Amino acid sequence: MTGAAASGYVLHDYFRSSASYRVRIALNLKGVAYRRHDVSLVKGDQRSPEHLARNAQGFVPALELPDGRMLGQSLAIIEWIESAHPEPALYPADPFARARAMERALLIACDIHPLNNLRVLRYLSIALGAEQAARDDWYRHWVAEGFAALEQMAGDARFLGGEAPGIADVCLVPQMFNARRLELDVTPYPRLVAIDSAMAALDAVAAAHPDRVQPAV
Repeated sequence: MTGAAASGYVLHDYFRSSASYRVRIALNLKGVAYRRHDVSLVKGDQRSPEHLARNAQGFVPALELPDGRMLGQSLAIIEWIESAHPEPALYPADPFARARAMERALLIACDIHPLNNLRVLRYLSIALGAEQAARDDWYRHWVAEGFAALEQMAGDARFLGGEAPGIADVCLVPQMFNARRLELDVTPYPRLVAIDSAMAALDAVAAAHPDRVQPAV
């Protein structure tokens, strides 16, 4: 699905960025071809003049459209993808169901993820003197708090979005990946674990995994 993209889309991303991971999943689920351009957050590429011209916040991802226009913020990008490539749908047609789907997605993207992204963790270390163990505890605390609520909201369907993946599932997968990477015990969230496993079984989702797109050292 990636590679030299006939569509002309270029995704400027970092392989382990949760927000970038979301967009890769969305593009893959819709079968939209794109080319990846790696922006290393560890090396500081996001602060380069070249990348700041793409995204004034210095964030990833940035999606470059075939006509050269740029979009930032993962959920804004995914909403644009949904409009430009409506099938298969990631958002319900019913207004209330759509709002409920966004409620779950925003719990992850706005209430869990921002507290745990790289710039916040670096601030904890550099400005506040937090040790690595304290940083890791901070990370796990906010994920656990959010997951506890999301587990109660998960329902009984195969996915958070019902019987087909939706916007909330697209957000869940990267957060589950990072939760495990930071050694959070996910056994208290059996519905989330099951939904994540169902997503991982999809070729489109597997192809977006950080291990599949990690640049060669």
